[in-house]
Amino acid sequence: MEFRQSSKLKDVCYEIRGPVVDRANALEEAGHSVLRLNTGNPATFGFEAPEEIVQDIIRNLPNAHGYSDSRGILPARRAVVQYYQQRGVSGVTVNDVFLGNGVSELIQMAVTALVDDGDEVLVPMPDYPLWTAVVRLAGGKAVHYVCDEEAEWYPDLDDIAAKITARTKAIVVINPNNPTGAVYPKELLEGVLDLARRHGLMVLADEIYDKILYDGTEHHCLAALADDVLTLTFNGLSKSYRVAGFRSGWLVVSGPKQHAADYLEGLTMLSGMRLCPNVPAQYAVQAALGGHQSIQDLVLPGGRLTEQRDVAYKALNEIPGVSCVKPKGALYAFARLDPAVHRIVDDEQFVLDLLLREKIHVVQGTGFNWPRPDHFRFVTLPRADDLETAINRIGRFLATYRQV
Repeated sequence: MEFRQSSKLKDVCYEIRGPVVDRANALEEAGHSVLRLNTGNPATFGFEAPEEIVQDIIRNLPNAHGYSDSRGILPARRAVVQYYQQRGVSGVTVNDVFLGNGVSELIQMAVTALVDDGDEVLVPMPDYPLWTAVVRLAGGKAVHYVCDEEAEWYPDLDDIAAKITARTKAIVVINPNNPTGAVYPKELLEGVLDLARRHGLMVLADEIYDKILYDGTEHHCLAALADDVLTLTFNGLSKSYRVAGFRSGWLVVSGPKQHAADYLEGLTMLSGMRLCPNVPAQYAVQAALGGHQSIQDLVLPGGRLTEQRDVAYKALNEIPGVSCVKPKGALYAFARLDPAVHRIVDDEQFVLDLLLREKIHVVQGTGFNWPRPDHFRFVTLPRADDLETAINRIGRFLATYRQV
């Protein structure tokens, strides 16, 4: 008897941890050192969790032996409510907050509760590929709207409008954006909300990088810009608080909830089916949101994350035939390979060849549902000297690399 994967997985991909990862693992098992620039995992690069978060978890371990409320513990949900009240989001109560095992679990729950077979969800292109994957897994169709590299990677509102159909249920906005590092201005976000308002769409706002901002850039919380559009906001501790392994995230429902009673019943049911989020990690939320925001020191001029962003941006643009829009937020650079200089026809093969020759692991642009093999995503978490060395090695590789 041969067991095969479900047909539901046929069109589901997640290249950040895809087949190239297996080759990287094999190289490490053979004794090679691989620079992992494929995932935004701060701990790998020496970023430590804030001590007050760790101590709060330790102190509360005796209280974390049993299941919690399926939505999460009350102090953590209350802290999330207060955070969004401070950001100008009105009408949110603790019953509108769902804690989860990272934002990834909550994205899956939110989409599963919404999408029927054939329903459409508007997803940015390029995207964080989990969004496309979970829409497809739920039986829906991810319709990708264009983000324009020539316009700071901002979404094209006309393209979004042209792709709305009778089957469209929601629009995903990733801001600050992964993989491009774009941070959207208020006027653009208001344009997205206007489209959602006119077409009766739910807005799914992925704001996990809302505190990782450079050059004084301001982040506008989508839910605070419209109280008449049903908005689900996703955020958590993985990036801003450098505790990705804790798997501690939240989902906040805001807007006209009276029009979504049936949907919210489904979301609550899915929340209960997993019994509850990881209880020890929930005790990190209140300490994180109410404590010293050490991330601010890292993104100030001269801060470690800003310095690394600057080095990556400068070094990538110095490679002949490579360009990169300067990231305003997040932890990545989405670099372009000029087709007139680097004739790449298979960007996964390019990434694999770079891995095998230089032992550097990046992710191909098509892994983020970008339609052409002319980009790659580069994580900016290593220290500045290591980043510069790695990018110089990529430049050396590209100088002699040919596919056609």
